[in-house]
Amino acid sequence: MNDVQVKRAIISVSDKSGLAEFASGLASAGVEIFSTGGTRAALEAAGIAARDIAEYTGFPEMMDGRVKTLHPKIFAGILARRDRSDDCAALSDHNIAEFDLVVVNLYPFAETIAQPGVTLPQAIEQIDIGGPSLVRAAAKNQAFVAIATSSAQYPDILQQLSHGGTLNGPLRRRLAAEAFEHTAKYDRMIADYLAGQLSAADETPNSGVSPEMPETISLSLRRQQVLRYGENPHQSAAVYQVETSQAEAEQDDGTGGRSLLSARQINGKELSYNNLLDLDAALAIVRGFSPTPAVAVIKHNNPCGAASGTGDLADVARAALDGDPLSAFGSILAFNCPVDAATAEVLTEPNRFIEAIAAPSFEPDGLAVLTTRPKWKANVRLLECGQIADDVPQLRLLQVDGGFLGQTADTAEDSASDWEVPTNTKPTDEQLAELRFAWQMVRHVKSNAIVLSRNCALVGVGAGQMSRVDSVKIAIEKSAERSAGCVLASDAFFPFADSIETAAVAGVSAIIQPGGSRRDDEVIAACDAHGLPMIFTGCRHFRH
Repeated sequence: MNDVQVKRAIISVSDKSGLAEFASGLASAGVEIFSTGGTRAALEAAGIAARDIAEYTGFPEMMDGRVKTLHPKIFAGILARRDRSDDCAALSDHNIAEFDLVVVNLYPFAETIAQPGVTLPQAIEQIDIGGPSLVRAAAKNQAFVAIATSSAQYPDILQQLSHGGTLNGPLRRRLAAEAFEHTAKYDRMIADYLAGQLSAADETPNSGVSPEMPETISLSLRRQQVLRYGENPHQSAAVYQVETSQAEAEQDDGTGGRSLLSARQINGKELSYNNLLDLDAALAIVRGFSPTPAVAVIKHNNPCGAASGTGDLADVARAALDGDPLSAFGSILAFNCPVDAATAEVLTEPNRFIEAIAAPSFEPDGLAVLTTRPKWKANVRLLECGQIADDVPQLRLLQVDGGFLGQTADTAEDSASDWEVPTNTKPTDEQLAELRFAWQMVRHVKSNAIVLSRNCALVGVGAGQMSRVDSVKIAIEKSAERSAGCVLASDAFFPFADSIETAAVAGVSAIIQPGGSRRDDEVIAACDAHGLPMIFTGCRHFRH
């Protein structure tokens, strides 16, 4: 495509960020500006001349602005192919001006629906009609017209116009692609909102529409960062972040709290693909214990240590790291409260090596310890997450060949009032508190999952085994002879009594599991034979 001389521009924008400076630059380049009501008023207030589109078309704005740019004298001037004699003749016959640049951003639909209490009629009034039509027309005719949909594009346009008043083909192609992406996201957002407004009465029988499992899902992702490699050095990798609306972006005050990807890295090397997976898993664990202080230690996406308690955070951190000291070497940590100096001293003790730490914040004295100790300053990755959000996306997607599996997140709080104690021996209050901690933790371990805990800290974990009794044996082995007096949690029922026998021999004092096996009677009998209290929760927590 050849360069295009920009003589006329249409400007009609809801977001007027940078508008005055941009329009002033266009005027300095000799561009005649046409505009609509609110935009024209803003331009004139800034001392920039703009011709009224209604005066040009001879057709006034009407219906509270619903109709203002939808006119042949506008769209023909945008869509005309300048290398076609018939198109040019049509312009001449009807006294239509050519438009070389269209500057449009759309009504703030996302910002409107993000407001508390917004009504459906209010949302509908923010569905732009003329704007997307202008954008699509200009983007379609990119061979002769440039389209700007964001103030972030203004500098590139002005920079090119400053050299002869033209815009080259590569820039116009890029702007056109971004324009169609812009309108696609806008339409998708409206469709999703309207689908969410459907009531049961609106649905046809057996339509399959569900607020938890929508009929269609649209993903808008933007590459945030290219990573050095993926799980292995021969795999390419990148981070893609869910795009947010302007309103959501403005609500982010820099303290984070939305997700791992909104956290601010304040120290250390670039995060790897595996680091990010483990950090996400670690944050998921500590989030569930707020407001009680908690620390999670992750290795290969499984917890090898975790602790929660109301005492000093340094003691909680030490208990978490002591869960499996060997595996904790080179681990990922997450906190749900600020890291202080005493805790930082624990983390930097000799023979400890930690890859990355995520926390809401780091107190100045704690940060000084973590960033000045030898081998720590250059290596440890520190992420400030801000207030860790309690609300997490309820729809979880996992890619498989040809599509995605979708399910709701396993965030349901199991009520102890629904638990059953089928054994003759009942758990003490102390055991019950410990069983609650173990039950909270086991959902974060890959199935078949077994955890052993004492004093609200992990001391043994068995993960990802094909048989449950093997997971029990591994958890006991990992406990390094600390299993006596511990409680045991299992993410699913015991199919046989062999796991109970193995746990009893190791000194386990109480057990919590979902129940529901055909051999529950055998499992209960084994517990009774050893005087072990056992809880049936009635809820399974597989994590594949």
